[in-house]
Amino acid sequence: MDKTLFNASLSGINTMEILVTIGQILLVIFIFNLIIFVHELGHFWAARWRGLQVDKFQIWFGKAIWSKKINGVEWGLGTIPFGGFVALPQLAPMETIEGSVEREEPLPKAKPMDKIIVAFAGPLFSFLLAAICAIGVWKGGRPILEQSSTVIGFVLPDSAADKAGLKVGDEILKIANNEVTCFAGNFETGIKESITLSEGDRIAVTVQREGEPEPLVVECGFEVAETGFFERKGTRKIGIAPAEKTVVDRVMANSPAELAGLENGDEIIQVNGQRSGSPSALFHTAQDGEPMELRVQRGDQKLTVVLTPNKPKAPNDDVYRTGIHYKPDPDALRRGVEYPSPMETLASSAKMMQTTLAKLISPKSSINVGHLSSPLGIGRSYFDMLNSEHGWRWVIWFTVVFNVNLAILNLLPFPVLDGGHITLGFLEIIRGKGMEGQGANILGTVQTMFALALMSLMLFVLSKDIAELPVFGGQKNVPIEFAPVE
Repeated sequence: MDKTLFNASLSGINTMEILVTIGQILLVIFIFNLIIFVHELGHFWAARWRGLQVDKFQIWFGKAIWSKKINGVEWGLGTIPFGGFVALPQLAPMETIEGSVEREEPLPKAKPMDKIIVAFAGPLFSFLLAAICAIGVWKGGRPILEQSSTVIGFVLPDSAADKAGLKVGDEILKIANNEVTCFAGNFETGIKESITLSEGDRIAVTVQREGEPEPLVVECGFEVAETGFFERKGTRKIGIAPAEKTVVDRVMANSPAELAGLENGDEIIQVNGQRSGSPSALFHTAQDGEPMELRVQRGDQKLTVVLTPNKPKAPNDDVYRTGIHYKPDPDALRRGVEYPSPMETLASSAKMMQTTLAKLISPKSSINVGHLSSPLGIGRSYFDMLNSEHGWRWVIWFTVVFNVNLAILNLLPFPVLDGGHITLGFLEIIRGKGMEGQGANILGTVQTMFALALMSLMLFVLSKDIAELPVFGGQKNVPIEFAPVE
């Protein structure tokens, strides 16, 4: 092929990839802001219906970079990409955050029931959007991607699981009295998820061991990986991997696997005379850097090969590797599409939020606010979903989860949140009068303080998401290559 034509074709491919990426980023921004808009639209329409004054309708906080006044309402886009707001001076004075508006005459006081209705309308609209998307999940399907094996295929030496006496071949039935159905991929019944969300200093692991008539309950400790100051705190791990076949899918060029003569389709059944129950066993053994004797099943033949791990030539890669890409074990991986009813999707999303909140406030849990996601983290999740198999299915399902979470969070009875306004409205009904004079000034100050505290929390969570970006030291997808052997 002509060199000029080849370079032009390559340039066209790169340009197309860039345009697709930009389009996906813009789509993520659109989805995110559509969710905010729908929530705030609930407040706006309810306020109009109840005859309350609406000064502004703004997506994002901060000074407006664009604004336009329509029918007495200033519509705008802010500079700080956190949420949005509808300025309702009769609901709660928030001039510090939303800006002040000069008036010739003071506004009439809103009735408590009006405040309750307007505050509740935002979460209601978020929930309605979740319900619409749940219908989409019902018709279009929700992807399933689970490590289905519940049998232990590898126990990391000297790990919490090893010290507790867990063994390869143990079938895990429960984690902390929570029945499990897979190793990972299910928030409610996954082994990995149950360990992460466990509480207390010890984790009760119920296993069925071969040769034992009754299940055993093993009290197991856990480890939490140390992280940097700006990074998220690690989550609980006990040092196990699921049982799955170790089958070679592809051998990298110049790699130890190629030099050892391994071929695509080979199944590694033993490592140094020990049964291989998981690719993790081979990876861990390779870290010694010593030659490994592998027993291999190739078709009807059993072969013995010697593989000497090596470090790739990629910079900063100080890990011994074998150069094997493994084939997913179909018996240990459940994938497909299911079609849950709208109520099932909404209920599971609500339960997920309930569990997360419970773990956040529990002093016995290892989960903290640093594990939450900022708009950046949520946006990255959407972007990754769009680039995965069943991308649109994942996006629609995640939008259900996001909106249910948004509705529940906003109903919490804290100042600034919609639940705080609802609580104040009911208190006014009970007291028979509203906040007036000095009380109203104090309420405005408290509202502003909580709003600033909420924004500070979001900035804290944002710093954790930024720390995970590749440019700031997060996980990088660096191609692994081995130097040719001379």
